[in-house]
Amino acid sequence: MIYTRDYEIKKDDFVAAGEVSARIKNKLKQLGVDPALIRKIAIASYEAEINMIIHSLGGHMQLDIDEDSIMITCADTGPGIPDIELAMQEGYSTASDTVREMGFGAGMGLPNMNKNSDNMHIESSPAGTTVTLKFQM
Repeated sequence: MIYTRDYEIKKDDFVAAGEVSARIKNKLKQLGVDPALIRKIAIASYEAEINMIIHSLGGHMQLDIDEDSIMITCADTGPGIPDIELAMQEGYSTASDTVREMGFGAGMGLPNMNKNSDNMHIESSPAGTTVTLKFQM
């Protein structure tokens, strides 16, 4: 493992929204990762971070970098995703009107995470959700 770091994500912390994904992006720049790959990772990690802020009770994002891949694991507590297949559809959102008025919750989070990662895996229950995003170097 070249690098590993865990970041806390707090529920409804819209003031800090995007800070974790910016830190990840900066670390990848420091390590000399290809800018095109950094862009994909920045998009996916931002969407994951925002989803956790909006929909979960809080959790953690972990960045793991090794010689040939980058993995971001997002693990949160409740309430889970009742219908993952439906949640993967572009434009589908369960965000509140208040969240939408702030410019979030357009229903593109999971689809954008999937499009920008080489592999995405979701496990969800009422206790929480874990999304694993893998990117090949």
